Amino acid sequence: MGISKLIALKATLLLSVFVYLKNLGFTLISIPFIYASLVSYLVSIASHPGINLPLLLGKKSDGSLPLWSILIFGPFLYFVRLFGLTRRLVSKEPPYNEVCEGVYVGGWPYSLKTLPPGEPAIIDCTAELPRTLAVSHCSYFCIPTWDTRAPQPSEIESAVKWALRKRALNKPVFIHCAFGHGRSVAVTCALLVALGVAEDWKSAENIIREQRPCINMNSLHRKSLEEWSMHRMSSKSKNEEGSLNVSGVLLSDSSQQKRVRAAKY
Repeated sequence: MGISKLIALKATLLLSVFVYLKNLGFTLISIPFIYASLVSYLVSIASHPGINLPLLLGKKSDGSLPLWSILIFGPFLYFVRLFGLTRRLVSKEPPYNEVCEGVYVGGWPYSLKTLPPGEPAIIDCTAELPRTLAVSHCSYFCIPTWDTRAPQPSEIESAVKWALRKRALNKPVFIHCAFGHGRSVAVTCALLVALGVAEDWKSAENIIREQRPCINMNSLHRKSLEEWSMHRMSSKSKNEEGSLNVSGVLLSDSSQQKRVRAAKY
């Protein structure tokens, strides 16, 4: 179930609690429930695939959430954080897995224990979870994305280029979302292709699944990767055509210079 439907159900439940308490005469107690319900409905609308507006939460490039966002969207932000931590504690899945040398994929690194070794450069694919103090010393790149939604192809490309620069410096890279199942896997697939570890994103997905069996990309993730792949192939073709054109011009100039010299003699 997508985040928009899930949060809409939560909003409806909160609204029902508000109506129930208000009918019993507990007006003051019911106010937080109607507020949380309205916030949840707003998030549900903004996270719908047809709208897809992760900027609603205002997450900054340094991974922090502004005070106004915490005050307005607090019921949602703390709910997803509590839900995520509870699920991680119950699950036996490791917080991260190394999918190839120096490349890790996993869930939100809320503590040093959930962070891969070697002070990795971090690519954060969440819109709803903040960068914690535990990872403040690490290089950081953020592409805010709703849960169950996919980064845009241009965002994937930016993240891949950033990761390639870090790997060129022999720096490990850790790509994460909330649980390391969808958003982060999509970006990791693209990175494995760019590194030459996988021929295409489908092969990359299989490589990742061997190391992290619980990954679960949806149709939106695959569509975004397919568009990224098509753009990448198109860019390569243009570069190759440009190289051929330059070579042709150079050969033509060289031949013309030889003819001029021959005419002089």
